Amino acid sequence: MIKLVLASRNKKKIAELKSILKDFIKTDVTVLSLDDIGYYGEIEENGRTFEENAVLKASVPAKLGYIGIADDSGLCVDALGGAPGIYSARFSGGDDEDNNDLLLKKMEGQTVRDARYVCAMACVFPDHSKDFVVRGECYGKILTKRQGTGGFGYDPLFYYEPFGATFAEVDLKKKNEVSHRGVAMRHFLKKLSKVLENDK
Repeated sequence: MIKLVLASRNKKKIAELKSILKDFIKTDVTVLSLDDIGYYGEIEENGRTFEENAVLKASVPAKLGYIGIADDSGLCVDALGGAPGIYSARFSGGDDEDNNDLLLKKMEGQTVRDARYVCAMACVFPDHSKDFVVRGECYGKILTKRQGTGGFGYDPLFYYEPFGATFAEVDLKKKNEVSHRGVAMRHFLKKLSKVLENDK
């Protein structure tokens, strides 16, 4: 039995990963959370990139002897020099609504509205022998007002041209087919599956 620890306390994220791993990986795997292994501290995300932050988070369970998994993601807007980037979740210091309000304010009068969602996923082993990081990106544009009530984060403002809709206007399954997290997850699972199969 291989134990993977997702460096998160987000129950939805953990349940999603469990479900995906079960369908994808033939090896017998259990997915645990930080709480499950008795880690209750906060992880300081002081990296300069999505990759560095993902590795920082995944390294916490690895130091305790587990295979650590973590992701870091955010929105990069061209007109804002790549901001909010790694600070996406804490852009305004408030919640998703506040973050979207601030983004709209900073984008006032901007004609170039290109943006991309980025997700880095890291896997860190206790002995660091097979560590890896993958990245997924999805390109879109920032609207001048919210559209849709689904999704989370900046989804109501992130317009994906092939869909002719924002991420907040499509169902999760459709979004995951093209989203930064969906792309990163597929790369991640392919790599992890290969690593675990070689360990047998």
